Amino acid sequence: MNILIVLAHPESASFSAALKEVAVREFEHMGHTVVVSDLYRMGWNPALGPGDFDGERASADYLDLSREQEHAFANDSHSADVKAEQDKVKAADLVLFHFPVWWFSMPSILKGWVDRVFSRGFAYSTGRKYESGHFKGKRAMLCITTGTASTLYEPNGIDGDLHHVLWPIHNGILGYTGFTVLPPFAAWMPARVSTDERQAYLDAYAERLRSLDRAEPLFFHPWSDYDHSQRLKPGVAARSGVQWNPLAGQTFEESASDFAKRSHPAPPFHT
Repeated sequence: MNILIVLAHPESASFSAALKEVAVREFEHMGHTVVVSDLYRMGWNPALGPGDFDGERASADYLDLSREQEHAFANDSHSADVKAEQDKVKAADLVLFHFPVWWFSMPSILKGWVDRVFSRGFAYSTGRKYESGHFKGKRAMLCITTGTASTLYEPNGIDGDLHHVLWPIHNGILGYTGFTVLPPFAAWMPARVSTDERQAYLDAYAERLRSLDRAEPLFFHPWSDYDHSQRLKPGVAARSGVQWNPLAGQTFEESASDFAKRSHPAPPFHT
């Protein structure tokens, strides 16, 4: 199996980097091939713009980024750094994203990697989204660190349930492009716990990676659950924990309550 690890942390001695080392060690021990894109060490440019396109543009007069991405992919004229990362994604059976949660999301350098690498034509196109996405058959997983305790990310926590916080990434990036999305691994505030607790996180992550084939993917509704307006059909109760369906008699409060019962007190990503 080919593994791509995308690391987004500016400190090489960070806990995110330590978790990455665990992943490299475990996968190589299992006989898999591992490639790491360490974005800060690479000096990755996160800004999507005209520099992404070599050769003749689709339009020299107006920069329509999605049109230019599709044109560049069709004509093999993406910039060399983008093509190199796309080749890594293309070869990967599993993509792991290692990053600290900043402002309820990923660091900007990683978002910029997504903006540039998951280009139109390569990662998605008309009629090729979600379960028919270009990356169908590949798996993806987030490995995150936080600055605060797990209790803040529970259904009744002040920051909101982690599934909700990560929905734009899980659904809007990974699910959208066709990945099978595995439950995330979280190391809660590693900078503020003991050495033994940090080691427990590393050990738990190693065990998670050794048992990935047994992990149940996150649930996303299939196309057949949606109508022509891409809304859940009447009678289809939302099961994602983020959506709710008024046409099935659901309210936000009921959906959130049902999800909390399913995910509390020990969601699968807790260590």
